[in-house]
Amino acid sequence: MLRVPAVFSVPGDALAGAAAAGHRANRGTALAVCASLCLYEAGMALNDWADRTLDAGERPHRPIPSGRIAPGAALGTAAGLTAAGLGLAAVAGRPALITATTLAGTVWAYDLWLKNTPAGPAAMAAARGLDLLLGTAATAAAAARAGAAAPLPARGPLLPAAVRARRPAPGTGAGREARRALPSAALLAAHTYTVTLVSRRETTGGSTALPLAALAAVGAIARSAGRNPAPDKPSWPDAPRRRGPRGVRGTPPPPRGRTAARPAPGGDRQSAGAAFAALYGATAARPLLHAALNPSPHFYQCAVGGGIRAMIPLQASLAARAGRTGTATALLALVPLARRLSRKVSPT
Repeated sequence: MLRVPAVFSVPGDALAGAAAAGHRANRGTALAVCASLCLYEAGMALNDWADRTLDAGERPHRPIPSGRIAPGAALGTAAGLTAAGLGLAAVAGRPALITATTLAGTVWAYDLWLKNTPAGPAAMAAARGLDLLLGTAATAAAAARAGAAAPLPARGPLLPAAVRARRPAPGTGAGREARRALPSAALLAAHTYTVTLVSRRETTGGSTALPLAALAAVGAIARSAGRNPAPDKPSWPDAPRRRGPRGVRGTPPPPRGRTAARPAPGGDRQSAGAAFAALYGATAARPLLHAALNPSPHFYQCAVGGGIRAMIPLQASLAARAGRTGTATALLALVPLARRLSRKVSPT
C-alpha cells in the first residue's frame, strides 16, 4: 500500500528546494524531508482507500481488495501520517507549515475528488512543486533562525554597534527565496504532470501518441534543467553597505549563520547540471520509447515506473545547477535502491 520504491523519489524534493534557494541542507531540510515522506505516504494510503472499489475489478491484488488491509485502517493511516507531516512542518516554522498545509490539502483533494477529472494531472503536478517549496521554506526558516541567534563579528568603525545590532527576523526574505526556487519547482511539476498523464492509461494501454508526447516533454525538461540559472545578486536583507578601500560602495559579507551557497565555477556548475539532466532524460525516455513502440498496459506501467525513478536524477540536476554537486551525487545513490526494490514491489 505504501509503495516503498516510490518513496526514494521524495527526499530529493526538499534537497533540491534548499539548493535552489541558495542554502546548504540544515535542520529545517531534515524536517522537510520527514514531513514530505509522511505526506507522500499519506497520499498513497488515501489513494488505495479512495480506489478500493475500482481496484476490486482492475487490480484485485492490491492490499484492500485482497483483504490484507481493512479500508478503515488505510483511511486511519492516511489521517495519521498527514497529522504527523503537518506536525513536523510546524516545528520547521510557520512558512513551512503553511506550505505543508497547502500540500496536504492538494493531496487529499487529488485522491478524493480530482484524480479522475481533467484537473487531476495538474493537481498532482502542483503537489510535487509544493513539496520542493516546502524544502525551501523549512531550510530558509532554519537558516534565518541561525543567523538571528549567532552574534555578528565586530567590524570596527565600518560597522557601528547600532548597525551591527540590526538582524533580519526569522522568515525575512522567505518570499524572495521561494521565488528563486520557483523555476526548479516548475520543472519538477512539469515532469510530474507528464508522468501522471501516462499513468492514466497504465491499466488499459493506449496509442503511441501519448508516449511520444511525453518523450517530447521529457526532452524539453531535460534541456531546461541542464541550463545554468541566472546568477543571483549577493544581497542580504537589512545588511548595511560599507565603503571599499577607495571609497567605492561594496557589499558586506553575509551575517553569521547565513548558509548561502558558494556556487561552483559557472562552467563546472553548468557541466554538472547538464550531465545530471542527460541522465534524467535517458532514465525517463527509454521506457517511454518502449511504450511508444508497444503501447500495451505492461509497457505503460514500465513507463510510469521509469518516470517515477527519473525524478531522482531530475532533482540531482536541479541541485547541481544551483552549485550543490555533492548533494546531487548523493541523490543518485538512491536510484539503484529504487530500481532494485521496484523489481519486488510495484511503485505504481
